[in-house]
Amino acid sequence: DKKPNFHGLTKANMNELHHSYGSRYGTTSVPKYKISSKGLDAAATYQIIHDELALDGSPTLNLASFVHTWMPPEADKLFQENVSKNLIDSDEYPATQALHTRCISILADLWHAPSAKNAIGTATTGSSEAIQLGGLAMKKIWQAKRKAAGKSIHEPGPNIVMGANAQVALEKFARYFDVECRLVPVSVESHYRLDANKIMEYVDENTIGVYIILGSTYTGHYEPVKEISDLLDEYEATSGNYVPIHVDAASGGFIAPFATPKLLWDFKLPRVVSINTSGHKFGLAYVGVGWVIWRDKAHLPKELIFELHYLGSVEYSFSLNFSRPAAPIIAQYFNLIHLGFEGYRAVALDDLRNARILSRALEASKYYTVLSDIHRKIGGPSQTLENGSEDDPELYHPGLPVVSFRFSDEFKERHPEIQQRWIQTLLRTKGWIVPNYELPPALEQIEILRVVVRENMTAVLVDQLVADLMEVTESLAKSGTSAHSLVALDHIAHNRSKVEHHAGGLEKGSGNQSSGTYARTC
Repeated sequence: DKKPNFHGLTKANMNELHHSYGSRYGTTSVPKYKISSKGLDAAATYQIIHDELALDGSPTLNLASFVHTWMPPEADKLFQENVSKNLIDSDEYPATQALHTRCISILADLWHAPSAKNAIGTATTGSSEAIQLGGLAMKKIWQAKRKAAGKSIHEPGPNIVMGANAQVALEKFARYFDVECRLVPVSVESHYRLDANKIMEYVDENTIGVYIILGSTYTGHYEPVKEISDLLDEYEATSGNYVPIHVDAASGGFIAPFATPKLLWDFKLPRVVSINTSGHKFGLAYVGVGWVIWRDKAHLPKELIFELHYLGSVEYSFSLNFSRPAAPIIAQYFNLIHLGFEGYRAVALDDLRNARILSRALEASKYYTVLSDIHRKIGGPSQTLENGSEDDPELYHPGLPVVSFRFSDEFKERHPEIQQRWIQTLLRTKGWIVPNYELPPALEQIEILRVVVRENMTAVLVDQLVADLMEVTESLAKSGTSAHSLVALDHIAHNRSKVEHHAGGLEKGSGNQSSGTYARTC
């Protein structure tokens, strides 16, 4: 059945933009879905678009996103001054290219590359592009070794191993570049992440590499890079098959080096050949910048590097995009200089501290069970340091400042009629965006709510979130609450009629059947 479109009740023409400022600026209506014959005054155009964008949510209250949304005024000024620069044109912008190179050297050194001078890397649009490049490099190296040994690269073909908790970009690589995707099931015992006890069942001579995630999208857990590296060392010693590791540190790449510098996950492990991160997540830059670094030039095949001669000088490119805005890279360099190690560490520790505050409050309420572990001490609840500090991250299980939680078994037993996704709906009415979704295959019967604690999520906001969360939870638990009305509210929230038609868009059912992971298809 076709959903009703209640916007038609106004009798307005939804194919045109009418604006309350029209008479002031002397403008008439303009078409929405085709270009108008005459343009508008710049001021009128700005006001129309500015007001329509007011319907967007508040970035501060969007607790679903990892993406950073604030920088100091000085960084804003730099960003605006350089917004027109194209990074690829190094002949015109040599100083910008120098900053790009410095960022790569800084990250290579931060991640303990054997030699920051010999490491190689590039800025990307984000971690999605960086992951494709890391996977392509491993695939090309695997193909070269197979050809040198006189073996087929087509039968049975390459495969790549990752946890079933993989983010969409990892599965995209496998699908887009014709690599078999081998998903290792996750479990409660594996802490909802890649299971080191099962991974070797999925590795063979055709495995081009293993994607290991430093910060699962679901729960924020770090996957055991060192443990899996040791297993692959043993496998190579007995089989002769070399299987490299690419670390997807989209979020953890800017948390682990500062919060838990003793943790072994990076280029200190010889089997880690490449690492990616998102500068626009915990790198604290504006959206549009990611990074991929290879431990040395030997692990970036030359066939992925293109030599260019038509921009005024000889240049080299090994990214999927060509033109790329330089402003986000400059913003990243600003942070590296402005914050330094101690500044990034202070932000990371503050984020983790606030995430622990939220975790403990949720568990104290008895309404919720927290699945993430960053608030749990490695040595048990009574563990302390000599200085008595409770904030030292070395006390706790390492991970991202992410809090994943669900209804407690006791709450579900007492209130079986309450659906957890109603919490997402009701929090949205208070402005908070807190997603509710299923865990990966084998655990898809478990739904979780997830909060990403970013720099702007202060202790005051954490306190308000807890208060609002307790209010909506207790209101649902009251005997007088009408479950029927909540079902109706949930239906409205998830099936909101839209004034916009979907010209050029995809309808429901247009994509492939879901694989069941977080990377589920459309």
